[in-house]
Amino acid sequence: MVDETLASAESSASWLSEALKQIDALEAERRQWLETSGTRGAGAGKRTVAARRDMAHRLARTRGAERRAATICLASRWSGYEKEFALALSGTEEWTFPEVAALLTALQGRSFHWLDEGWLSRVVELAAEFDAEERAMVREPLTSIMKAVAESSIEAAMRRRLVRRIAQALQTDPDALPVSALVPSDEWAVAVRRHLGRTPPVHLVRLVEHAGELSAPRPTKTWRTRCLELLQEAGARELAQVALDAFGRVTPRLIVSDENVDVARGFIWAATLARAYGLVPSLADLALRTSGARRGDREELRLSGAAINALGDCDDPSAVPALAQLQQAIRHRALRKQIDTALITAAGRQGITPGQLLERSIPSHGLGPDGTLTRTIGEWTATLAIEDATTVRLSFRSPEGKVVRSIPAALKESPELAAVKTLRKEIRQTLAAERARVEGLFAEDRAWPYEEWVRHYRDHPVTGVIARGLIWTAEGDARFADEVTAGPVRLWHPAGASLDEVMALRETVTERRLRQPFKQAFREVYLLTPAERETRVYSNRFAAHIVGHSRLYAIVKERGWQTNWLGTFDGGYDAEARKELAEGGWRVTFHYEAAGMQDGGYEVELAATDQVRFERREGRGWQARDLAGVPPLVFSEAMRDVDLFIAVTSIAADTAWVDRGEDRYVDYWREVTFGELPPSAEVRRDALARILPRTAIADRCTLTERYLVVRGDLRTYKIHLGSANILMDPGDVYLCIVTASNRGGKVFLPFEEDGRMSLILSKAFLLAGDSKITDETILRQIRPRRLDGGRRHVLTPCAGADRDRRHSHRRRRGGFDRRNYDGCAYHSGSATA
Repeated sequence: MVDETLASAESSASWLSEALKQIDALEAERRQWLETSGTRGAGAGKRTVAARRDMAHRLARTRGAERRAATICLASRWSGYEKEFALALSGTEEWTFPEVAALLTALQGRSFHWLDEGWLSRVVELAAEFDAEERAMVREPLTSIMKAVAESSIEAAMRRRLVRRIAQALQTDPDALPVSALVPSDEWAVAVRRHLGRTPPVHLVRLVEHAGELSAPRPTKTWRTRCLELLQEAGARELAQVALDAFGRVTPRLIVSDENVDVARGFIWAATLARAYGLVPSLADLALRTSGARRGDREELRLSGAAINALGDCDDPSAVPALAQLQQAIRHRALRKQIDTALITAAGRQGITPGQLLERSIPSHGLGPDGTLTRTIGEWTATLAIEDATTVRLSFRSPEGKVVRSIPAALKESPELAAVKTLRKEIRQTLAAERARVEGLFAEDRAWPYEEWVRHYRDHPVTGVIARGLIWTAEGDARFADEVTAGPVRLWHPAGASLDEVMALRETVTERRLRQPFKQAFREVYLLTPAERETRVYSNRFAAHIVGHSRLYAIVKERGWQTNWLGTFDGGYDAEARKELAEGGWRVTFHYEAAGMQDGGYEVELAATDQVRFERREGRGWQARDLAGVPPLVFSEAMRDVDLFIAVTSIAADTAWVDRGEDRYVDYWREVTFGELPPSAEVRRDALARILPRTAIADRCTLTERYLVVRGDLRTYKIHLGSANILMDPGDVYLCIVTASNRGGKVFLPFEEDGRMSLILSKAFLLAGDSKITDETILRQIRPRRLDGGRRHVLTPCAGADRDRRHSHRRRRGGFDRRNYDGCAYHSGSATA
């Protein structure tokens, strides 16, 4: 029937076919002109426009069956003729069913955009005018069109109305599950409908309809009660399990279409109330996939929020660590609030704080007390071991007892190996989340009973690796974990210690070559200044710095802050980065604004920093507070983060900034790059004072207030302890050297947070042996040349910069690169003792 109608339409509108052939020929001629002569093919282009105009005029004059036939023909051609199709359709009436079936078949497989909603509504109305038996004959093309509409760019409200209208047209069996209750416009809904069958039992239809009544992230008590009643019916729990499992099997970006979000949320809660198998990992995966945190996944915040709230309602102990991992991975502000609410809800059921709940719920992953786990795979023994706070190692022991780190060829296809590798990934995620959580305890000043501390910190298979590398306060003294014998136990912070105690602990850490999980003994302390007491509610300590915007955005996110991207769009001129501290009791805000655009582009390249402010939680809101009223640990930890942001992203850290040929911000660069040391650089100076005597270049190095002075064979050099930039004596001549990061260094570093310490040491080792340097781009800067009768001159900095400009200033929005790239001389040597 459809083929005959299509052929009849081609015959009735033969003039249209001829017109389309003529337009196609003119288009081909124009493209040939473009390819061969490089000209625009203006003559063919004008003739094409004229031919299309003539075709549109004739379409407007055509009526009746000929107009309908022309509409069907244009639907068959479609690509490039959307406007003509909409024109033809607008003037048609008295459609027969065979003509509508042919029209729908011609539109099957097409994709639609936001301008198509008008004529699509007309096509759906045409299909809905026929009886159920006739509509059943066009189920396939209607379903295809409905899926295309669901994935289109049509405005959301109109898209939902269109899909619902098509779903009603597809409802041809009064005893079947209503299509509008579960619209088959996505793979998840299709999978659930496939399980239900064409005519499911009435009580399962009621469960589907009840699920669709949930229009919030959390259900009401009435909704829960009714859902539990429906779950008692035969097959109801199995249906909830199928719906939950279907979320994980959906592979496209569109997990659930817009019109099915409510029923999907309902099934999330139905599965939670039914305590479905694999509930926690399924909900955690769904929450992450729909949160927008991973590139390539389509954001659906309503679905993610429902999964997060359901996790908070689970009695399963593994739900809390799953929420903790989501807290680290998800950056969306509204979702993070829901995670916090879910943790509070879970903690409230046990009568403890969210912090206590988290530390009591950290999984051990089957690891032994020493942080290791062994599995037998065939004739080999696989061992997973947490080596330090950042490393999870997988090794293999052969039947002969030989230990290797590479995967044996005999095991590469083993499903047992895949399970071990998955476990290693999970342990790494837990370890990273624990490192961030424990570091956040600095702002809380908590105390633990000894037995509780031993169980959840010192002896925990995962957390213990971190805790045993830290300093704790017990019985009034600072002690390492293995020295603590009684409580209460607190996490030691230098802000509460005497200077002598801090110096002694730093010496102990250096002497023991203890690489702490994060800065503690060498941690910076930020005290309130007189200027900040005068400004009262804000601090300008870190204002007026010029920073790279994309790198700032990345590190702000990495440190657990929330912020917005700067741009030329409305509201994109300035940003307010936020972070909650002390279990959500305090919030710090860091302000910055756009300061420069990329050349010829619309991306913000530079930002200017501004104030730091503090707020105290008051009920469900926040109230600004004077800086003097902020707890010292909260103030210090917040200001430390902001200092780190600027140290990593300031243009003063860009060795070649002055060589870019730009005058803007050069004065700032010169002032900061060799200016006073921030607290982070003061700590770096203290660490270098302990490290350098243990190196081979100790006799060539001297520490001054701002510089590490290195005596080479050719010159004396001053390396700034803040920016790592270099001045040469005599005359304080700038020397441009970029030392590529190298992990092969043998000098022990008690901490390394921004790469600046290893950069300074690497430059020091290079310059201490400057007579051995062979790189001409460096030598041309070091060796002065004589001109004008022997008068001494020096070269301008960064010789050879133009040569390697293609490497300079690499930026990417998604993350920041700790390596320095620019057009200066490179040195990849490592610092060796």
